[in-house]
Amino acid sequence: MKAIIKTTATPGGLELADVPTPITGGHEVLIKVIKTAICGTDIHIYKWDEWAQKTITTPQIIGHEFVGEVVETGEHITHLKPGQLVSGEGHIVCGSCRHCITGYPHLCRQTVGVGINKHGVFSEYITFPAGNVWICDERIPLDILSILDPLGNATHTALAYNVLGEDVLVTGAGPIGLMSVPILKRAGARNIVVTDINDAKLALAKRLGATDTVNVRNQPLADFLIEKSPSLGLKEGFDIGLEMSGNPSAFNDMVDAMANGGKIALLGILPADAWIDWNKVVFNSLTVKGIYGRQMYDTWYRMSALLQSGLVDEIAPIITHRFHYTRFKEAFDCARSGESGKVILDWS
Repeated sequence: MKAIIKTTATPGGLELADVPTPITGGHEVLIKVIKTAICGTDIHIYKWDEWAQKTITTPQIIGHEFVGEVVETGEHITHLKPGQLVSGEGHIVCGSCRHCITGYPHLCRQTVGVGINKHGVFSEYITFPAGNVWICDERIPLDILSILDPLGNATHTALAYNVLGEDVLVTGAGPIGLMSVPILKRAGARNIVVTDINDAKLALAKRLGATDTVNVRNQPLADFLIEKSPSLGLKEGFDIGLEMSGNPSAFNDMVDAMANGGKIALLGILPADAWIDWNKVVFNSLTVKGIYGRQMYDTWYRMSALLQSGLVDEIAPIITHRFHYTRFKEAFDCARSGESGKVILDWS
């Protein structure tokens, strides 16, 4: 079968190669991949940045966002059958630690990441642990089903706190930040303000339901608040913050813009040397909560229900480009350009 492999421990280093079709174990299923999506994590691996150098062992098949069809089930599997349309949770947990057995597997310290710590989904066929397989609603378009993983990140982050009636700041208009906007709106947020440095992405944020946007390259967030707070009814700052950018300046802007007692959900991965004035966190009684992945499997139920109730049409504009998998180099160039939303690879 064909697979996209990170072959060398250098920038770039992606190749389309022939590899053996995986063999299904007793607790696994074999899935024919239909569509995959390029994630920011895949871009980190492509660039071979500090995180990738510490985390990835080459050669490795990459990718973790997908939708496919079950073609074979292991001998111990009874709840799945060939022909079912499926996606999957890309964090494989140990199943036996304290968090796993008490219902919090997303906190497992032994988590193995698909496409990160083991071979990923950018291939014609994959094997997947049956316990991680999510049966999809076939009424939902395949493109949308291929991005359930990042949609789960957005859902987990947006619903980390009760946003009903609250004023929310989202820093970073990447795909996950953008997907959080219609979720926040459905959850009852009063104002949703999105910051970024890309006007096209900020325009898409407005299209998806943001109350207002700020290009912080042109206007400091503090100046925006002086100008717009009266019309937005922001008397003391934002109640909730979703940090989606991984940019230290954006995070510090958020800390400065929070109301006393405000709550921050931190999804963006900040550099190790990122600086923050922790005295502001202490004296302003801020809460900062790290967000990793999705809650298994509460988040999957919530986002599936949201999609079934109309979220499909609201997030569809986030998918901006589609390529056949044989054109993966063009697809990665597009995803790295900063001018795209989600980029889909078709494996038909």
